[in-house]
Amino acid sequence: MKNTLVAFVLLFALSSQPLLGAGDAPPEQVVDTSGKKLRAGLSYYVLPAVPLTRCGRYGKCTSGGGLALASIGESCPLDVVVVGGYHGLPLTFSPVDPKKGVVRVSTDLNIMFNTDHTSCAEYSPVWKLDHFDVSKKQWFVTTGGSMGNPGWETVRNWFKIEKCDDAYKIVYCPSVCPSSKHMCKDVGVFVDRDGYRRLALSDVPFKVEFQLL
Repeated sequence: MKNTLVAFVLLFALSSQPLLGAGDAPPEQVVDTSGKKLRAGLSYYVLPAVPLTRCGRYGKCTSGGGLALASIGESCPLDVVVVGGYHGLPLTFSPVDPKKGVVRVSTDLNIMFNTDHTSCAEYSPVWKLDHFDVSKKQWFVTTGGSMGNPGWETVRNWFKIEKCDDAYKIVYCPSVCPSSKHMCKDVGVFVDRDGYRRLALSDVPFKVEFQLL
């Protein structure tokens, strides 16, 4: 009888405790411009939340903007730049867990241009954080990264999407290596002396939205 009572008390105590992780909701899902969930593997244009205005030499102006590739400094790999007047090149997103079909905020992911036509065929179109540019005191976003294999060797290949007011922003804050969390920074825009609007780590985020191709 005593053993039965002890077992009953223990069972009641355990059943009254919340299950581990039961109250932990998954991060919010990222949505595109039509309000649909952002899907891994599909192609999207990453557009400025506030369209850029570009004026030609004869005063004709167009609005829009997107992300594309440019050869800056060394010919390869190509760097990620903001362009005006058109949507740029489409991109795909691949979460750290390849089984996840949707893209969520605050989740490590690889970002890749969906194009086979570049002048640097030997470099992949996967984003990565470039080496620190001492002369400009900047970390720039370039290509030549690799997909998957989370760990210290690939730590510069991982980015995240976060909410930013009524839009989104891209951040570099890899969780795949906790020791690198001191590097957490928004991805913004750095305008160099040649007029290239380069993606770089910044205190001012580049607000974006996603449009399905």
